[in-house]
Amino acid sequence: MPAAHSADPLAGDRLSAADLQALGEARALLEHPSLAARLSTLVGSPLEKGIERLPAHWRGRLGALTHEALLRAMAAAARTLPPATSRPSAQPATASPRLHKVLGSLSGAGGGAFGLAGLAVEIPLSTVLIMRAILDIARAEGESLAEPATRLAALEVFALGGNGRSDDGAESGYYAVRAALASTVSEAARHLAQKGLSQEGAPALLRLITLVAARYKVQLTQKAAGMLVPGIGAAAGAAINLMFMNHFQAVSRGHFTVRRLERRYGTEAVRAAWNALDGGP
Repeated sequence: MPAAHSADPLAGDRLSAADLQALGEARALLEHPSLAARLSTLVGSPLEKGIERLPAHWRGRLGALTHEALLRAMAAAARTLPPATSRPSAQPATASPRLHKVLGSLSGAGGGAFGLAGLAVEIPLSTVLIMRAILDIARAEGESLAEPATRLAALEVFALGGNGRSDDGAESGYYAVRAALASTVSEAARHLAQKGLSQEGAPALLRLITLVAARYKVQLTQKAAGMLVPGIGAAAGAAINLMFMNHFQAVSRGHFTVRRLERRYGTEAVRAAWNALDGGP
């Protein structure tokens, strides 16, 4: 991927050349084509037709399923990863995404083979796997999995998950989404730091999950619609889930690269450099 350059030398000089390039690559990952467009290409038909095939009662059920899947992912995913090690924030290690892709593909194969009935099981499982993959990338970018802020930043990825600039205008922009979630994230972080995932700390976290679920549900609806295309079967279900996993891993790499640079340079300097980057996907 070609490096992006700063249109404003003063903003760009705040970051090293290597970090400015990393920021440009993160921006490209966060502004890549929408999941809906790529799913339509994969299944060979407009995704809207698949969405029309979703029964109305199932669409309503999907909302509750999405909320529960995210809550389960918050509680379960971090426990399956080894303890974090200290890493200099400017020198990220490499995450290992292959296992998550394999497991996600197997999960998708089940969903594709059993249709809507299979998705009721597949969605919570795939969401946990995606959260685990997100946290793996977060750790590689210098985040501590023991910190509540890291788990909440991982949850944010599901809200950031894949709206390109052409989808919803400014409201879908990376910093716009983060700003919309900021106060709820801060409140949830305070509760998690004091009480963890206990029932007493749940209200703040549940408010955040409700906000995130509203955006993640859009992605899940697109995924379910793709699996309802006639003849999709288990093999294509696996392919859709692989695309889904790749999608959220890409968003995660972009998000945690930005956070790593913010820890090094400060939020305002990184955002100024982001705004000054020319070009884009």
